[in-house]
Amino acid sequence: MNVLIVESQRELGTLWKRHLDRQGMDVTLVGGQEDAITHLGSHPTDIIVLDLVLEEGAALTVADYANYRRPDARVVFVTNTSFFSDGSIFAHSANARAFLPSDTAPEDLAAMIEHYGADAP
Repeated sequence: MNVLIVESQRELGTLWKRHLDRQGMDVTLVGGQEDAITHLGSHPTDIIVLDLVLEEGAALTVADYANYRRPDARVVFVTNTSFFSDGSIFAHSANARAFLPSDTAPEDLAAMIEHYGADAP
């Protein structure tokens, strides 16, 4: 399974990446919109773990590009804010599959990724 993590907090992204690597997933970690779009343009991606609040760029731009360039990629949004806590993210992003707090345990995040990536083409 090919996973792209888009997370501005390097330590948090690295924690997730290490855990997913141990699960046998092929994981790439980037810090913002530009690097995410570059990666999506040239690499197959099954799951995107995408922080809603990026220091560089906009998460919804990444999700929209992924929907165009990698329409089968599923997005698991994470955030440490209450923004979109009403579930409206699913109305704004057609490829959204889950919405989790940033402090979700790495093993729980891995379970969500395995669940939504199980039927990846």
